[in-house]
Amino acid sequence: MFIQVISGHTSDPAGVMQAVDRWQQEVRPGAIGFLGETSGVTQDGDFICLARFESVEAARVNSDRPEQSAWWEATKDLFDGPVTFHDCTEVDLYHGGGTDDAGFVQVMQGHADPDQMHRLDDRVEDELPRWRPDLLGSVRAWHGDGPGDYTEAAYFTNEAEARTGEAQPPPPEVEAEMQEWSDLMADVTYYDLTNPQFVS
Repeated sequence: MFIQVISGHTSDPAGVMQAVDRWQQEVRPGAIGFLGETSGVTQDGDFICLARFESVEAARVNSDRPEQSAWWEATKDLFDGPVTFHDCTEVDLYHGGGTDDAGFVQVMQGHADPDQMHRLDDRVEDELPRWRPDLLGSVRAWHGDGPGDYTEAAYFTNEAEARTGEAQPPPPEVEAEMQEWSDLMADVTYYDLTNPQFVS
């Protein structure tokens, strides 16, 4: 799987999400290899999107389509400044990745050692479903333009259950791993999507 992470600030959240709807109707039918996307705008106006493709080649073919270029030309002025793109060829999935059943998505961007993150993933993955049933799945995309930089989207049943779950102490058997995980994620920026939009 290949993921392109797109982010930017907007003063017109409704306009941006309407543009996402237009992409679904007008551009997606010809997007070969497109698997889906998760997008939304935070209360502070930060837009973020994780667009999934079968391969980097499929994503590039779509980017070169005139329909895609025309859509972007009509959309880019909805943002207040530059829009950032991260091309991610290394992707980690928890519980099969994201789900359109989520009522709340929390996106995190940070920097960590991939080997350490993978080791911790392996040690807590079996325990997480019992401890955090509100966490339906997650996708972590490692940025190709910055070693150790990543964007992770965590999919929850709803925001209230996510907040309750994050306030609970971890089980004793994974307490040390969760503390190490917390230390690794000390410099993370969080984007809360309370009204996420899914295309799949």
